[in-house]
Amino acid sequence: MHEFGIGYSDTAWISSILLAMLYGTGPLCSVCVNRFGCRPVMLVGGLLASLGMVAASFCQSVIQLYLTTGVLTGLGLALNFQPSLIMLNRYFSKRRPMANGLAAAGSPVFLCVLSPLGQVLQDQYGWRGGFLILGGLLLNCCVCAALMRPLEVPQAGAGAGLGPQRPARRLLDLSVFKDRGFLIYAVAASIMVLGLFVPPVFVVSYAKDLVVPDARAAFLLTVLGFVDIFARPAAGFITGLPTVRPYSVYLFSFAMFFNGITDLTGSTAGDYGGLVVFCVFFGISYGMVGALQFEVLMAIVGTSKFSSAIGLVLLLEAIAVLVGPPSGGKLLDATHVYQYVFILAGAEVLTASLVLALGNFFCIGRRSAADAEGPECPKPPADSRVDSKEVERFLKAESEKNGEVAHTPETSV
Repeated sequence: MHEFGIGYSDTAWISSILLAMLYGTGPLCSVCVNRFGCRPVMLVGGLLASLGMVAASFCQSVIQLYLTTGVLTGLGLALNFQPSLIMLNRYFSKRRPMANGLAAAGSPVFLCVLSPLGQVLQDQYGWRGGFLILGGLLLNCCVCAALMRPLEVPQAGAGAGLGPQRPARRLLDLSVFKDRGFLIYAVAASIMVLGLFVPPVFVVSYAKDLVVPDARAAFLLTVLGFVDIFARPAAGFITGLPTVRPYSVYLFSFAMFFNGITDLTGSTAGDYGGLVVFCVFFGISYGMVGALQFEVLMAIVGTSKFSSAIGLVLLLEAIAVLVGPPSGGKLLDATHVYQYVFILAGAEVLTASLVLALGNFFCIGRRSAADAEGPECPKPPADSRVDSKEVERFLKAESEKNGEVAHTPETSV
């Protein structure tokens, strides 16, 4: 801000463009994953994310920062983010909520470390040196991508030709728009992201406005991330309980409602202690939202359409992400009152929770419960007679058909 002479709204555009690329390139990521597989897409994403941060350290204007940190790094992170979720969906079914919660806990771990690390790097090397070092750290995304081992494709056996061949999967399946549950989820998620990311963006500046030292202000994100680490696996464990999983949509709606109420009460914080309490409760609600948002989408659309559905949802959310933080910055520049920013964010998240809960109650019903139970197997006619050899051939053909992944590099579990 001081070097380029820009305001809060101009600075917020950097993170907003990055998030918009992370979300808006969802369909592109879906096509790439369905065409090339998760591992190569993530390797390219790691290289792009690192290249963007390294190039940003040499920028001479804020426009160049938008292009490097926002566009290039955002695209690289998108090529890492979405394939990791798709791979989780393919590896897990019964314990998928817990797996989602544990995987999502990695984000707050890095947030917990990044805030004080960023402050140290800025003090020791300046923001340019800090960006250069962060670019090197992002190369570890390539290491993580190398560990994304595709599941082995089963060899075709003698019974492979007994059943009809499945048609090749579309690179981008637009039929999800015919699902009312998907449409309601997409609308609610788009409204939610208008305000979801605003408090973490402005809470440190809020503390500095209260004359809190820079190091203590940055520590607020560490508190938020530390609480978030435990909130996400806990939310995943609770969602995976047999009595709770059919109602995961309502639990997700409650998580958004909790997050919105936290934003509204956080606007009343008048000292550092109040902001610490806000970060604790925001970390709990934010962790619940992070653990549940994609688990609920998986439950609504199913495994076969998830790779396309998540890309389309992220594209719809990209517009809201692009508007959310800059609008908060504009409001702050106009009023110089942080409370108004937090109130606006809380109202947006509360609206999203009501849209999802009411839409699910009146339009979707018990769709999640039906998906959790699985499709009912057809029963043979009462007068039909099937010998043991026919049953054996049928089961063998079904097992191979269910594991067939000729259209993608990975298979489903």
